[in-house]
Amino acid sequence: MAVPTVMRAWRTDGAGHRGLRLEEVPVPAPGPRDVLVRVRACGVCRTDLHVADGDLPPHRSPVVPGHEVVGDVVAAGEAVTALAVGDRVGIAWLRETCGSCRWCRRGEENLCRASRYTGWDEDGGYAEYAVVPAAYAYHLPRGVPDVQLAPLLCAGIIGYRALRRAQVPPGGRLGIYGFGASAHLTAQVALAQGVEVHVLTRELPARRLALELGAASAGAAYDAPPEPLDSAIVFAPAGELVPVALEALDQGGTLAVAGIHLSDIPGLDYQRHLFRERTLTSVTSNTRADGEELLALAGRIGLRATVTPYPFERAGQALRDLSQGTVTGAAVLTLDDPGTGPGGPSSVLPLHGSADSG
Repeated sequence: MAVPTVMRAWRTDGAGHRGLRLEEVPVPAPGPRDVLVRVRACGVCRTDLHVADGDLPPHRSPVVPGHEVVGDVVAAGEAVTALAVGDRVGIAWLRETCGSCRWCRRGEENLCRASRYTGWDEDGGYAEYAVVPAAYAYHLPRGVPDVQLAPLLCAGIIGYRALRRAQVPPGGRLGIYGFGASAHLTAQVALAQGVEVHVLTRELPARRLALELGAASAGAAYDAPPEPLDSAIVFAPAGELVPVALEALDQGGTLAVAGIHLSDIPGLDYQRHLFRERTLTSVTSNTRADGEELLALAGRIGLRATVTPYPFERAGQALRDLSQGTVTGAAVLTLDDPGTGPGGPSSVLPLHGSADSG
């Protein structure tokens, strides 16, 4: 397939998601260690909303958001050996680290101070083509719908890391605060591991989805769970939920905060929120190993995403719906098959096969 010289791309300058603009821009050229990817689908992540709204300080302006990209390699730099034209790949949030600092050397590249990110430092997947360093692209299986794979590339990976950081004991009780794209995937992973899941979220459709997926209970965000929790994860970008979740923990419990952006946390009372060896921890990006483990696990357990597809031309609508809390599960931009489109019913698509198949 001949690669055009011009493509359509959505760009933002961080002045608000309503300022997202669809423009014609040059197709990016891959460097020696990069691949050029024809985008087939791109998940719509809350981090994209934070970039568009300026909640995250601009690293590049204007920038093309999007870091849950599924597509096909159409060109590769001369130093690329592990990928070839025609390979199906995923592009995620983490796109580059130094490889030599103490964090990288000990397997914690997510903490590399020189790390760079797709859709923030470099243009992302709200476009017809995207470039990524080959070493940071994920091999993806054939035979699985693009819209099903896209949410795994950030929502799935970050949720998986958050679950690990929450240190749920075997057979333990996990509270999940907020139930969007990442949380509904994380709940399935936890349930597959034999964890008892309790969901606390403001949206009634999200509570219904939680119960359909097998949660033991689903209540309002500020409700107390039916029993003390061994672990909890706050996915909602609401700092006021941190003391609520801490108070819901049993002694020795751990709370992981999964968002890249969080509103201010109210003052904590030591006795109510932290005493009895409760732990409060954060989640920062992910390592490539996290992504590889999640993709392999997804195939083994039949992880499935509840997806609402949006045609590429409706990216602004997808971000508005996300900001208003009207998306159940994950929103995904599609460039080939618009599916049901915005406002249509969500589709629940099963994922079969392992990440290294096909």
